Amino acid sequence: MLDPPSLPTRKIARQATSAVAHIAPPPAPDDPLLAFEPVPHVAPRSNSITPDLQRAFIATLAATGIVTQAAKSIGKSMEALYKLRQRPGAEGFRAAWEAALERGVQRLEDCALERALQGTPTPIVSGGEILGYWDKPDNVMLRFLLQHRLSGKYGVQQLGPGHPVYDSIRAEVLEEIAAAEREAAALEKRIERRVEAARAETREATLRECEAAATGDDGDETEAERTRWRETYRGHYPDLDDEIIEEMVERMVSD
Repeated sequence: MLDPPSLPTRKIARQATSAVAHIAPPPAPDDPLLAFEPVPHVAPRSNSITPDLQRAFIATLAATGIVTQAAKSIGKSMEALYKLRQRPGAEGFRAAWEAALERGVQRLEDCALERALQGTPTPIVSGGEILGYWDKPDNVMLRFLLQHRLSGKYGVQQLGPGHPVYDSIRAEVLEEIAAAEREAAALEKRIERRVEAARAETREATLRECEAAATGDDGDETEAERTRWRETYRGHYPDLDDEIIEEMVERMVSD
């Protein structure tokens, strides 16, 4: 008997791709899963886990795949249920418990396959801003499912060139290497541009210095030297004519 499809509980159906986003309908009353022999109670008490409660627990467990949630649905503790599971005559209850969990695992696998194929909403970011979203397939999840579902074809026992899993991994690694090389090349270009800018700035500064030297922009310094020599000579030779002092000053400056 095929299990009915699980029902999404998310407000937006396309987001219902995780195991907890789905709850399957409970098994029908005539479902073979509920036809197990319940754990007998020789002297039932008011807080006993009756056959009806046992079946309700199994039904909820099959629908959710979560033991704690199934226990809460019948108002019983996990400790009480595990004790019941270990009691003599609980073989049918234990088998139904495992079968219900298997249905939950099957639903989890279905959800994982859905996520692997349809993808999950992934932001498209540019310049620190989110431009939109796209559904990114989960190749790792898909590979995992294929390895377990079709182990003869996609298993890792004979992993090597030509094997779909090997080729997929190789393609991913090569793409990562290519991306790293592109990033390294872009970084190298940025470094070259900065180095060239620094060189250009140095050349420009050197050119300005050469132009200044060629046009005599150092005249202020020379005139200051003349003034120093002029004051020195006048201090030592106050009787000399200005023309003689100027000749002496020019001789010192030119030397």
